[in-house]
Order: sequence, then C-alpha cells, then structure tokens
Amino acid sequence: MLGSSLIQEAHGAECAVTAVKVPDYVLKYGNRFEGFRGTFHHITNNGFDRLAPLVWTHSEDPYQPSDIATHVENTIPQIKYEPVQGVPSPLTLDNLDELNALGGTDIFLTSKEGIRALPPWLQGVRPNKNGKTEGAVSSAIIVTERGDGVVDTFYFYFNASVYQRTSDHPSLRRQQPSPLVDALAPEKRCREHNMIRFENGQPQAIWYSQHASGHAFEWNAVDKRGNRPIVFSSNGSHAVYATGGDHDHTIPGVELPIGLLVDKCDEGFLWDPTLSTYIFKYDRTAKQFSTYDGHTPVNWLNFDGQWGDEQLPDDAEGQKTLFGQRKYSSGPNGPKFKELDRKNICPSKVGSCFIRKSLNLKEEEERELKRVRDESEAP
Repeated sequence: MLGSSLIQEAHGAECAVTAVKVPDYVLKYGNRFEGFRGTFHHITNNGFDRLAPLVWTHSEDPYQPSDIATHVENTIPQIKYEPVQGVPSPLTLDNLDELNALGGTDIFLTSKEGIRALPPWLQGVRPNKNGKTEGAVSSAIIVTERGDGVVDTFYFYFNASVYQRTSDHPSLRRQQPSPLVDALAPEKRCREHNMIRFENGQPQAIWYSQHASGHAFEWNAVDKRGNRPIVFSSNGSHAVYATGGDHDHTIPGVELPIGLLVDKCDEGFLWDPTLSTYIFKYDRTAKQFSTYDGHTPVNWLNFDGQWGDEQLPDDAEGQKTLFGQRKYSSGPNGPKFKELDRKNICPSKVGSCFIRKSLNLKEEEERELKRVRDESEAP
C-alpha cells in the first residue's frame, strides 16, 4: 500500500538520496525534493497531481504561519507564572519532551517578552509568491495507518499567535464596549488542522477543524486547485474553513446568520504548507511517532504541555472578558492531543459525525435534520 518515494537532501553541491516509504497519495510530490532543517521542499513542473491542502491566509492577518523551532527558542517553560527549574538548555525540538518529567501538562511555553509585548517573532512569515514560508517550518504532516487500506493524514498548521474577532454587524457594535478585535488570544483549542481519510490510496473525506468543533465534507464536495483541496485560514483565529467569507462560531459547529464571534476568510496569501513541513508516521497501537528520514526532530511531538502563555487572571492588567472569551487565554496543546486515532473523520468530541455532500451548509443541515427525523419516525 505504501509506495517508495525518493527524498533528496541537499548538502551543498552534493545530494544524498534515501528511499523512504511515504504514502504516495499523501503528498503526490513529483520526482525531486530538497532538504532544509529536516523539511521537504517540493519541486515539480506542475502541482496538479498532489492532494495535500492549499491554504489561503487572510490578507489582513498580522499573525502568519510560524516556524515551530523559533517558537520554542523564544519561550520559557513556566508553571503558575513561575519558571520551571532544571529545564534543558538550550531548549529545542529534540529535547522538549524532557519537560514532561518537570511538570508535563502544567507547563506553559511562555513568551520571554511576556504575553502583552507582542514581539516580532509572533508575526510569523508571510508565504512568498510560490506559497512557501521562507526560512520557517510552519506545518507538520502526520500519517496514521488504520489497516484494511485506510490511512488518515493530518495536516497541522502552526501559528505562534492567534486573536479573536467579534461580529462587525452594526446592531452588535454598541453592545461590545470592549471588543476583542485587537486581542491576542492563543486558545487551548486552536491547533487547527485538516485531516484527509484515504481508502486504498483514494481520498474519501476531509475534516476542517474550527475551534472546539469543525466540519467534514466528502472529497468531491470541496473546491480544489487541480486535485488539491482549498482551505481558508481565518483572520486571527486561524480556524480553517472550506469557503471564504464570514463564519459565525458562537455556538460550536453551528453558523448563525448574525454571530457574536465571527471568523473572516479571504484569498489573501496562498500558502503551500508542504513546501516547509515536517513529516511523521504515528503508530496508533504503540502511540508513538517516528520519522520517515531518520533525522527530522520528533521528540517535540511527545511534549505534554501547552504551546503558549497561561491564561491571565481575570483581575490582571489588560485582561478582558466578552461572551466567555478572554483576551489573554491559554495556549494550545500539541498534535498528540488531537485524536490521531479517531474512528471517524470527525473527532469524537463533536458527537454525531455528519459528512456534508456540498458546501451549502444550510442545505446540508436541513438534509441531516430530515434524515434524523425520518429515522426517529421509522417503525
């Protein structure tokens, strides 16, 4: 089932070629790679034979995709706002998991400058004209084999910082004396990703994560550029959607016509995460990560703590609350907590997994309600 892909690692004028078993259909790369800090860069004559998502970041988003290692380099492990003693120095992606013995899930990777400082490294790297975040490894691809020809591939997108926008609807503006429009809010739930489920090498469905929920679509339902599904990363929050425009998420999984918390998406900057990514395999039985090339840093995936500052107390300077959302909330945990061994395309926390057949959410929700109603009325 797994095809053998050739990976070239650039070392000056010389290249060492290593054969590794990466599922051909996960990336559909082409015939040449270049190596950079353990990442793979795609070079091909055209991109129409690949299946990995292409992402539109928002044109006004101040926080573009970020380098994963840079985030670690610019943070201090803290518990209850105090530095953790005995941490490795320097702290890197290779030794980040050693923090598990020093506090584990209680540890927050806290900005050295403080959460209110908004240092430049939080802004990330805007994709260039080729869709690459130059000099920044800004995504991670994790492949999980489920057996019987089923393979789940997770595409995780890394942003060092997020913030949340409230509704721009005129009727709501006056009700928001302290809007979170300019708020930095790295939410615990926001390690946004897509997941594509393959059966015998063919894509069947795709999941778009959005805060505490998300949407699943049949593969043929979503828009594509060539064979690659289109993704919209919302302004500030970085939740991912299948369409542009405004998306309410006041109630997880439900889009209201006029929402209090609204994600905005547009075709700002086209980002190809596969041009700067780490690639891993996840063994669902052993619950272990491994690399395909033998030198990509992998230990950071085992880190149990939080990737960001701890939520400030409600009485702290600058802290604000609106509709239950804090201006300064806790950072997210890592990919290992995103249910990599899930039964359905949707994570179990969303309840019933509704796979939509079109991008018309209202039409699809009505169809699902009819199905549920018919089932309840059946003898």
